Amino acid sequence: MNKAILIGRLTKDPELKFTPSSGIAVANFTLAVDRNYTNQEGKREADFIPVICWRKLAENVANNLTKGRLVAVSGSIQTRKYQAQDGSNRYVTEVVAEEVKFLDWPKDKPQENIPDNFVEVEGEELPF
Repeated sequence: MNKAILIGRLTKDPELKFTPSSGIAVANFTLAVDRNYTNQEGKREADFIPVICWRKLAENVANNLTKGRLVAVSGSIQTRKYQAQDGSNRYVTEVVAEEVKFLDWPKDKPQENIPDNFVEVEGEELPF
């Protein structure tokens, strides 16, 4: 079984490309995922994980996500090898996304369909 589930923030805007031969959409982005512990200085470190999306999901991600957005990604881990221009072998490990859930709203766009009496509550203020 090969299943990865990650929650993190985009480090930059997704990059959308299309395959030369068939024109299939492919989007790449890097997800910063916080580790569950702090280092010796008391700071939380993060891992930067490359994510790749294909077809309609790629277009949806590229058109709706920007740097800093919080997302959940589920997919599989894939490794591949290629030869660099200098002749050395390079290895890449990435998550091939099957599903990407948007976990926050864009900061620069007004939220729609939100009642006037809606109050955003911070995590520490929750009653449970």
